[in-house]
Amino acid sequence: MSIKKIFLFSILCLMTLNIAAQDYDENDTIITAWQDSSNDEAAWEDKIIDRINGLLQSKIFKTSTVGLEIYDLTDNKVLYAYNEQQTMRPASTQKMLTAVTALARLGGNHEFKTQLLYTGEINNGTLNGSLYCVGGFDPAFGNEDLERFVSAVRTAGIDTILGNICADLQFKDGDRMGEGWCWDDDNPTLTPLMLNKKDDFMSCFASLLRQKGVVINGYTEEQKTPSSAQQICVVTNNMDRILHRMMKNSDNTYAEAMFYQLGSSAKKAKIHFNNIIKEVGLNPKNYYVADGSGLSLYNYVSPHEEVLFLKYAYDNKEIFSHLYASMPIAGVDGTLEKRMRGTHAEGNVHAKTGTVTGVSSLAGYLDAPNGHFVCFSIINMGIRQASTGRNFQDQLCDALCRP
Repeated sequence: MSIKKIFLFSILCLMTLNIAAQDYDENDTIITAWQDSSNDEAAWEDKIIDRINGLLQSKIFKTSTVGLEIYDLTDNKVLYAYNEQQTMRPASTQKMLTAVTALARLGGNHEFKTQLLYTGEINNGTLNGSLYCVGGFDPAFGNEDLERFVSAVRTAGIDTILGNICADLQFKDGDRMGEGWCWDDDNPTLTPLMLNKKDDFMSCFASLLRQKGVVINGYTEEQKTPSSAQQICVVTNNMDRILHRMMKNSDNTYAEAMFYQLGSSAKKAKIHFNNIIKEVGLNPKNYYVADGSGLSLYNYVSPHEEVLFLKYAYDNKEIFSHLYASMPIAGVDGTLEKRMRGTHAEGNVHAKTGTVTGVSSLAGYLDAPNGHFVCFSIINMGIRQASTGRNFQDQLCDALCRP
């Protein structure tokens, strides 16, 4: 073969290799990877469906019922739903609805406030007037805060009070029991002026004043604060402090305090709940809000409603940042501290728990193994033991978090 022919043959081979390389370019690799990812995602969703279908075969559902909805917030679609439209009692997952509503209407910078004011003149240590304690339904007001009030009185130069010690309870109506509460339950105190979550603020305040050498010539009474009154002390607690205890510890008093920040009566507070229900696309007439804590037998929600509230919060980042940080974490803290340990859900699931007689519930968020963010609601009803519902919920959460 001549040198010229060898050269032409070499050129032809190189051109052939170049064409082959162009036919198998990086785009093919991307397409193949995308197809594999899509297949993996579909396979994971199939696994989820199979796992939940299997859990629903449990014998516990011969005598009880469950409603649930799993929603993929990343893909904006329902992953699984079962009895999701059924109205059920939420138990303490009602607190999640309360938190979302309060954050939406009041904002994350809202403060719970208790004020101390006086009327009249202070002459030579004597107050020719009265003290007014104005309640703002702050459930965190404690002994140290009461000490601050007494110190403020002494700092103002008062050692004798000729008038009265007055409680201003205008912040809330006079109802002391929530709608649908059982009389034999350990119900929270519904007063806007409380000390350590109890209704003994005024007696303790007067007693501490006397202990510190302040003479009180008058008596304690309930009275509206005059517009001419001057403030000498104010104690505030921020939204996150109240929210964390309400959610992490499922504190009923804190939840009712949050509820009544929305309105001076349950009727007024409910308006805000119903408006959010409308905003998420549902009809408020299909649900019922009785209180903020979930203690009431009259509360009725659906798993679908709870999922829409969770989605509403997720879509509003200012709400979500406060809500998510307040939720118990599986196997880590709050009411989920001892649950889901040793499972794929541990440290992953952030959710509000709920338990009343015959009901166990769980609603919150988790990171799925495919990298998607998911919200869910599970309500077990008709169970004799709360542990029955909790075990089902824990298994379901593990199924969602498992690859």
